[in-house]
Amino acid sequence: MELIEDLIFNKNNFTITSLPKGEYENCQFNNCDFSNSILSEVKFLDCEFLGCNLSLAKIIKTAFRNVKFKDCKMLGLQFENCNEFGLSFHFDTCNLNHSSFFQKKIKNTTFKNSQLHEVDFTECDLSGVVLDTCDLAGSKFENTNLEKADFRTAFNYSINPEKNRIKKAKFSILGIVGLLDNYDIVIEP
Repeated sequence: MELIEDLIFNKNNFTITSLPKGEYENCQFNNCDFSNSILSEVKFLDCEFLGCNLSLAKIIKTAFRNVKFKDCKMLGLQFENCNEFGLSFHFDTCNLNHSSFFQKKIKNTTFKNSQLHEVDFTECDLSGVVLDTCDLAGSKFENTNLEKADFRTAFNYSINPEKNRIKKAKFSILGIVGLLDNYDIVIEP
């Protein structure tokens, strides 16, 4: 597999010509379009994606190791299919609607100012995850490890404490409603 290091890609359209398979280390992708492209078996190590569209990209056995995504559109990504070895990423101001992290171990991941509507976190290990000012409307948490996760500024989530591990997780007083909505009770100010 070819090693590509320290390159900057600007406004590349990988929907027409796919990104060549290889190991990309310390590369930066600026305003590139990867939508519906095939990124399967590509390795990204210490890379940054800034303002990119990765919606519906195929990421089967794709490796993301210490990868940062900022201002990216990432609709419908199936992270459950990517390479689990060394899986580590950070999301800032990204749209991850309709994506899936089913059964992934993504401890200590940071999601900041991101939209996570209808995201599947079923059976994930999200221990220590920070969800800073994230919209989790319709996201699914079932048999999920949320121990020591930080939901203090997250909103629109619904988490059943009986079906998830939430020991030492952090929630705000206003967000506590997201832990009680399964009980069909009325909470008034």
